Amino acid sequence: MVEIGDVLVSLDVLEKKFSCDLNECHGVCCLDGDAGAPLEKHEIAAIRKNYSAIRNFMKESGVEAVKQQGYYMCDQEGDTVTPLIKGMECAYSIVENGNYCCAFEKAWIQGKSNFRKPISCHLYPIRIIKLSARKALNYHSWNVCKAAVDKGEREGVYLYEFLKEPLTAMFGKDWYEELILVAKEWEKSKNISIFAP
Repeated sequence: MVEIGDVLVSLDVLEKKFSCDLNECHGVCCLDGDAGAPLEKHEIAAIRKNYSAIRNFMKESGVEAVKQQGYYMCDQEGDTVTPLIKGMECAYSIVENGNYCCAFEKAWIQGKSNFRKPISCHLYPIRIIKLSARKALNYHSWNVCKAAVDKGEREGVYLYEFLKEPLTAMFGKDWYEELILVAKEWEKSKNISIFAP
Protein backbone atom coordinates (compact mmCIF):
# COMPACT_ATOMS: atom_id res chain seq x y z
CA MET A 1 0.00 0.00 0.00
CA VAL A 2 0.98 3.64 -0.39
CA GLU A 3 0.03 6.51 1.92
CA ILE A 4 -1.49 9.66 0.45
CA GLY A 5 -2.32 12.20 3.11
CA ASP A 6 -3.96 10.16 5.85
CA VAL A 7 -5.37 7.58 3.41
CA LEU A 8 -3.82 4.19 2.71
CA VAL A 9 -4.22 3.18 -0.92
CA SER A 10 -3.86 -0.40 -2.17
CA LEU A 11 -1.47 -0.84 -5.08
CA ASP A 12 -4.36 -2.49 -6.95
CA VAL A 13 -6.04 0.93 -7.08
CA LEU A 14 -2.98 2.22 -8.96
CA GLU A 15 -2.42 -0.81 -11.18
CA LYS A 16 -5.82 -2.22 -12.16
CA LYS A 17 -7.65 -1.10 -15.27
CA PHE A 18 -11.41 -0.72 -15.15
CA SER A 19 -14.29 0.92 -17.02
CA CYS A 20 -17.93 0.00 -16.39
CA ASP A 21 -19.63 -1.72 -19.32
CA LEU A 22 -23.36 -1.51 -18.63
CA ASN A 23 -24.19 -3.18 -21.95
CA GLU A 24 -22.48 -6.34 -20.70
CA CYS A 25 -23.10 -6.38 -16.94
CA HIS A 26 -26.57 -4.71 -16.95
CA GLY A 27 -25.86 -3.14 -13.54
CA VAL A 28 -26.24 -6.39 -11.61
CA CYS A 29 -24.12 -4.96 -8.78
CA CYS A 30 -27.45 -3.44 -7.65
CA LEU A 31 -28.94 -6.94 -7.58
CA ASP A 32 -26.23 -9.36 -6.48
CA GLY A 33 -24.46 -9.41 -3.14
CA ASP A 34 -25.20 -10.42 0.41
CA ALA A 35 -26.21 -6.98 1.74
CA GLY A 36 -27.30 -3.52 0.66
CA ALA A 37 -24.97 -0.65 -0.20
CA PRO A 38 -22.96 0.65 2.80
CA LEU A 39 -24.12 4.07 3.99
CA GLU A 40 -22.31 6.90 5.77
CA LYS A 41 -24.15 8.65 8.62
CA HIS A 42 -24.60 11.87 6.68
CA GLU A 43 -26.02 9.89 3.75
CA ILE A 44 -28.85 8.54 5.91
CA ALA A 45 -29.84 12.12 6.75
CA ALA A 46 -29.67 13.04 3.04
CA ILE A 47 -31.88 10.09 2.08
CA ARG A 48 -34.43 11.02 4.73
CA LYS A 49 -34.46 14.65 3.58
CA ASN A 50 -34.85 13.79 -0.13
CA TYR A 51 -36.96 10.64 0.14
CA SER A 52 -40.27 12.21 -0.94
CA ALA A 53 -38.62 13.06 -4.29
CA ILE A 54 -36.61 9.83 -4.57
CA ARG A 55 -39.62 7.57 -3.99
CA ASN A 56 -41.24 8.93 -7.18
CA PHE A 57 -38.52 7.14 -9.16
CA MET A 58 -38.60 3.87 -7.20
CA LYS A 59 -40.34 0.58 -7.95
CA GLU A 60 -43.39 -0.15 -5.83
CA SER A 61 -41.57 -3.14 -4.32
CA GLY A 62 -38.72 -0.82 -3.32
CA VAL A 63 -41.08 1.66 -1.70
CA GLU A 64 -42.69 -1.22 0.20
CA ALA A 65 -39.26 -2.47 1.35
CA VAL A 66 -38.42 0.99 2.73
CA LYS A 67 -41.82 1.17 4.42
CA GLN A 68 -41.18 -2.16 6.16
CA GLN A 69 -37.44 -1.85 6.90
CA GLY A 70 -36.80 1.89 7.02
CA TYR A 71 -34.46 4.06 4.96
CA TYR A 72 -31.56 1.84 6.04
CA MET A 73 -30.84 -1.34 7.97
CA CYS A 74 -27.91 -3.01 9.74
CA ASP A 75 -26.23 -5.99 8.06
CA GLN A 76 -24.73 -9.05 9.79
CA GLU A 77 -21.52 -7.16 10.52
CA GLY A 78 -23.37 -4.23 12.10
CA ASP A 79 -22.78 -1.88 9.16
CA THR A 80 -25.50 0.52 8.03
CA VAL A 81 -26.70 -0.42 4.52
CA THR A 82 -29.60 0.18 2.15
CA PRO A 83 -32.60 -2.15 2.59
CA LEU A 84 -33.16 -4.99 0.13
CA ILE A 85 -36.21 -6.24 -1.76
CA LYS A 86 -36.84 -9.83 -0.62
CA GLY A 87 -33.19 -10.15 0.38
CA MET A 88 -31.99 -9.48 -3.16
CA GLU A 89 -31.76 -6.17 -5.01
CA CYS A 90 -31.30 -2.78 -3.39
CA ALA A 91 -34.65 -1.17 -2.53
CA TYR A 92 -33.52 1.97 -4.36
CA SER A 93 -32.64 0.12 -7.60
CA ILE A 94 -34.78 0.50 -10.71
CA VAL A 95 -34.69 -1.16 -14.12
CA GLU A 96 -34.47 0.80 -17.36
CA ASN A 97 -33.94 -0.73 -20.79
CA GLY A 98 -33.03 -4.04 -19.18
CA ASN A 99 -30.36 -2.47 -16.96
CA TYR A 100 -30.38 -1.95 -13.21
CA CYS A 101 -29.78 1.65 -12.23
CA CYS A 102 -30.39 3.92 -9.26
CA ALA A 103 -33.45 5.89 -8.11
CA PHE A 104 -31.12 8.14 -6.09
CA GLU A 105 -29.18 9.11 -9.20
CA LYS A 106 -32.29 9.41 -11.38
CA ALA A 107 -33.79 11.93 -8.95
CA TRP A 108 -30.45 13.78 -8.74
CA ILE A 109 -30.02 13.95 -12.54
CA GLN A 110 -33.51 15.45 -12.88
CA GLY A 111 -32.77 18.04 -10.21
CA LYS A 112 -35.34 16.67 -7.77
CA SER A 113 -32.81 15.67 -5.08
CA ASN A 114 -29.42 16.94 -3.89
CA PHE A 115 -28.25 13.43 -2.93
CA ARG A 116 -26.55 11.68 -5.84
CA LYS A 117 -25.99 8.19 -4.41
CA PRO A 118 -24.02 6.47 -1.63
CA ILE A 119 -20.27 7.00 -1.95
CA SER A 120 -19.87 3.23 -1.60
CA CYS A 121 -21.74 2.84 -4.91
CA HIS A 122 -20.05 5.80 -6.60
CA LEU A 123 -16.59 4.51 -5.68
CA TYR A 124 -17.22 0.87 -6.55
CA PRO A 125 -15.13 -1.32 -7.10
CA ILE A 126 -13.06 0.56 -4.52
CA ARG A 127 -14.12 -0.27 -0.99
CA ILE A 128 -13.36 2.02 1.96
CA ILE A 129 -12.09 0.32 5.10
CA LYS A 130 -12.20 2.44 8.24
CA LEU A 131 -9.21 1.97 10.50
CA SER A 132 -8.81 3.56 13.92
CA ALA A 133 -7.36 6.87 12.73
CA ARG A 134 -7.51 6.68 8.95
CA LYS A 135 -9.17 5.13 5.93
CA ALA A 136 -7.85 2.52 3.51
CA LEU A 137 -8.91 2.06 -0.11
CA ASN A 138 -8.99 -1.49 -1.46
CA TYR A 139 -9.95 -2.89 -4.83
CA HIS A 140 -12.85 -5.36 -4.64
CA SER A 141 -12.60 -7.99 -7.36
CA TRP A 142 -15.97 -9.45 -8.33
CA ASN A 143 -16.83 -11.75 -11.24
CA VAL A 144 -19.82 -9.61 -12.30
CA CYS A 145 -17.34 -6.82 -13.14
CA LYS A 146 -15.24 -8.92 -15.54
CA ALA A 147 -16.63 -6.96 -18.51
CA ALA A 148 -15.51 -3.70 -16.84
CA VAL A 149 -12.00 -5.08 -16.34
CA ASP A 150 -11.89 -6.22 -20.00
CA LYS A 151 -13.11 -2.81 -21.21
CA GLY A 152 -10.60 -1.01 -19.02
CA GLU A 153 -7.79 -3.13 -20.45
CA ARG A 154 -8.96 -2.51 -24.03
CA GLU A 155 -9.24 1.25 -23.51
CA GLY A 156 -6.21 1.62 -21.23
CA VAL A 157 -8.27 3.23 -18.43
CA TYR A 158 -6.85 2.87 -14.94
CA LEU A 159 -9.24 2.34 -12.04
CA TYR A 160 -8.22 5.62 -10.37
CA GLU A 161 -8.86 7.45 -13.67
CA PHE A 162 -12.30 5.90 -14.08
CA LEU A 163 -13.17 6.94 -10.52
CA LYS A 164 -11.76 10.47 -10.71
CA GLU A 165 -15.09 12.14 -9.89
CA PRO A 166 -15.99 10.21 -6.71
CA LEU A 167 -12.37 10.13 -5.48
CA THR A 168 -12.18 13.91 -5.87
CA ALA A 169 -15.56 14.35 -4.19
CA MET A 170 -14.46 12.18 -1.27
CA PHE A 171 -10.90 13.39 -0.70
CA GLY A 172 -10.51 16.67 -2.62
CA LYS A 173 -8.79 17.86 -5.78
CA ASP A 174 -5.33 18.20 -4.22
CA TRP A 175 -5.47 14.67 -2.85
CA TYR A 176 -6.52 13.27 -6.24
CA GLU A 177 -3.72 15.12 -8.03
CA GLU A 178 -1.24 13.63 -5.57
CA LEU A 179 -2.75 10.20 -6.27
CA ILE A 180 -2.08 10.70 -10.00
CA LEU A 181 1.56 11.63 -9.31
CA VAL A 182 2.06 8.60 -7.07
CA ALA A 183 0.43 6.31 -9.65
CA LYS A 184 2.70 7.61 -12.43
CA GLU A 185 5.81 7.25 -10.30
CA TRP A 186 4.78 3.72 -9.37
CA GLU A 187 4.23 2.83 -13.04
CA LYS A 188 7.66 4.23 -13.93
CA SER A 189 9.34 2.27 -11.16
CA LYS A 190 7.89 -1.00 -12.48
CA ASN A 191 9.21 -0.29 -15.97
CA ILE A 192 12.82 0.34 -14.92
CA SER A 193 15.04 -2.52 -16.02
CA ILE A 194 18.06 -3.29 -13.92
CA PHE A 195 20.93 -4.90 -15.80
CA ALA A 196 23.75 -6.75 -14.09
CA PRO A 197 27.25 -5.43 -15.03
